[in-house]
Amino acid sequence: MYTHILITTDGSELAQKGVDHGLTLARNLGSKVTVITVTEPYPLNSPATMASWSDAQQKHADAALNLAQAAASKAGVTVDPVQAFGESPAEAIVETAAERGCNLIVMASHGRRGVSRLLLGSQTAEVVHYSKVPVLVVR
Repeated sequence: MYTHILITTDGSELAQKGVDHGLTLARNLGSKVTVITVTEPYPLNSPATMASWSDAQQKHADAALNLAQAAASKAGVTVDPVQAFGESPAEAIVETAAERGCNLIVMASHGRRGVSRLLLGSQTAEVVHYSKVPVLVVR
């Protein structure tokens, strides 16, 4: 059914719930897995230097992907880690799924509603809206 699953992570505890769920699904289905984290570009109004921003973003991405790889190893699943770059994480996730031929995206969501969702936005909602493949949202 789902032969190639794209699992998203930002390294947070919430995202790890999605990673764990996606890895379990992949193991049970015998699916190929790609794990993605998205790095946003240097904000022009940042007090940090471009070099320090890039270094911090790379360390964060490495930590998120390493955490996912450790979970995959524990689950007995092989993953292909990907660090994508883009102003919109949702767009980068949808594009990566299409480029790599993924037929399911697994991601976690806070499940915010109302004003908090409006103010904070929702990358998950954007992925669900724009994705051409099914999206499994883990809460």
